[in-house]
Amino acid sequence: MAFVLKQSATYTWPITLVLPIDGGRREKHTFDGEFRRLPQTRINEIIRLARLQERGKLADDEELQDQDAAREILVGWSGVTDDDGKDVPFSEAALSQLLEIPTVAGQVVRTWFDSLEVAKRKN
Repeated sequence: MAFVLKQSATYTWPITLVLPIDGGRREKHTFDGEFRRLPQTRINEIIRLARLQERGKLADDEELQDQDAAREILVGWSGVTDDDGKDVPFSEAALSQLLEIPTVAGQVVRTWFDSLEVAKRKN
């Protein structure tokens, strides 16, 4: 298959969230996330900031929070439902609600990084 230089602005990737539930157990939830295809220079910047942050070498105002990164990369979804099983359309309000669930933003960002690593390994 020939490589097409111009890529789509987004791509979908399955996101699995593992959340704590009663009794010291965890429950898996899966939906398809639509990720923004960032330019490599921005990906490099995010990786650089993450590495510096891990080493404690960033000022508080320089830190890239998981919620901020998730807002930058997650631009759509399918398979997210409400309590009644009805689809919840992607919106800024729904995204904010999702990212307020503890650990979800970090799991979204890790999934995005994983999607980039798989692509990198295949090449």
